[in-house]
Amino acid sequence: MNAWQDQPRLEGQHARLLPLEPAHADSIAEVSRDGRLWELFFTRVPSPDDVKGWLDTALAEKAAGRSMPFVVEADGRIVGATRYLRMNEAHRRLEIGATFYAASVQRSPVNTECKLLLLGHAFEVMGCNVVQIRTDWLNRASQRAIERLGAKRDGVLRNHQIAVDGRIRDIVCYSIIATEWAGVKQNLEFLLSRHREPAPQ
Repeated sequence: MNAWQDQPRLEGQHARLLPLEPAHADSIAEVSRDGRLWELFFTRVPSPDDVKGWLDTALAEKAAGRSMPFVVEADGRIVGATRYLRMNEAHRRLEIGATFYAASVQRSPVNTECKLLLLGHAFEVMGCNVVQIRTDWLNRASQRAIERLGAKRDGVLRNHQIAVDGRIRDIVCYSIIATEWAGVKQNLEFLLSRHREPAPQ
């Protein structure tokens, strides 16, 4: 098994991460509708009408060995999507991104657990030296969420991308390095512990 080529299925208490497949198209459309996520101009969430193009691009990136796209399942339904991006086995680095969740599961333990699962696999199985996370300069909620995970801010890439609507985007870059993983893992487990139901007496 090559951990940089064979996509895993990752499972926690609150969520499962499954490889994205064409059959997930309708579920992704429902996720997008839950909160009308595509209307948030500082994100890259497909509208229900654009899911096929989004899915085709994600699977093409996977076939090229540059990414591993996942759907997020919780309570028996698909509630989001995320992926490993910009994978570089030679330099042992990758990015976690293209993440979005249905409004109904935002502020739940789902995102925290997904990051714990993805980061754990990246550092402990794939042997990453660094994992990066990026977000739009205007997406302040995402920046707060990334910092809450324990990632450190590296800087801002000015005028780095042109958005679909023509806006020039500044991108905020964060990272976690291998020597920080133990502390970040402890922090994520602590955050999750506040959501766990008490053990039966």
